[in-house]
Amino acid sequence: MPREACWVLTDGAAGNRRQALALAEALTPSIREIVVSLRPPWSWFAPRTIPGARLALGRQEENLLPPWPALAIGCGRQAAWATRQIRRWSAGACLAVQILDPRIDPSHWDLVVAPKHDGLHGDNVLNPLGSLNPIDDGWLADGRDAFAPFAALPGPRLGVLVGGARRGTPFDAAASDAFLAAVRARHAVDGGSVLVAASRRTPDSILPRIREAFAGLPGVVWTGSADGPNPYPGILGWADRLIVTPDSVNMLSEACATGRPVHTFAPVPLRGKLGRFHAELRAAGLLHDIDAITLEAQLPLRETDSIAVEVRKHLGLL
Repeated sequence: MPREACWVLTDGAAGNRRQALALAEALTPSIREIVVSLRPPWSWFAPRTIPGARLALGRQEENLLPPWPALAIGCGRQAAWATRQIRRWSAGACLAVQILDPRIDPSHWDLVVAPKHDGLHGDNVLNPLGSLNPIDDGWLADGRDAFAPFAALPGPRLGVLVGGARRGTPFDAAASDAFLAAVRARHAVDGGSVLVAASRRTPDSILPRIREAFAGLPGVVWTGSADGPNPYPGILGWADRLIVTPDSVNMLSEACATGRPVHTFAPVPLRGKLGRFHAELRAAGLLHDIDAITLEAQLPLRETDSIAVEVRKHLGLL
């Protein structure tokens, strides 16, 4: 790619950054990351456009000025506004790639990467099964190195990734207690140790319940920065089995990227996009009920590199 190779644009949300950076890093080492924060009323309509686009950026306007890069990759609604505008402002000289369904005609971008469960189709749309991420053998090895003491924990090591509420999937006291009880029951069957991490989306009120649920068991329980560095990479690297709350497409995708058995606990039927995503993972043999016995390794779900190849083909970057 000529010129400054790639701008990565997001709203700063961790999940959006992770996807956009994963794809960019699979394409080029020359990356500039930009956080987009639109002012009202432009933020209300994004990625749709209304007059006065330059006023939408306020003092951030200087972040989106030429010289334009060869490629702009966005993830999230406000980033979709920015990648769409950059494509127009550059008269097509900057190729625009948007991750996730922008919910308007994908022809406003050169390429859209939307997971299958979004249900978006088109000549310029790529449909991975899960979310894009950087996880491969090297990433997992780095996670093991960074948390080498986990090797001394008794096996099998049960990784537990805890998210939060999502529309149709509450994570209140009753839901969290049911999930934690199911995890404890799984551990009672398998033995070994537990490696537990909450996420930014886990409600503060639930954190004491997590600590109490695993008190006395061998392993590690992380509920925030007061517990030290986030062990998430070490959990993915060292776990022999993973249990993930049903709400997070990103965490489920990354757990499935490890090649270890992945389980979830969804006591009520999941609907809409999330339900379709779970069904697709199960149909591919990548996701199991929490009490499923299997401990065999499975083919890891690693789509970022193949999507990067398709991006190159579609955009003529080969």
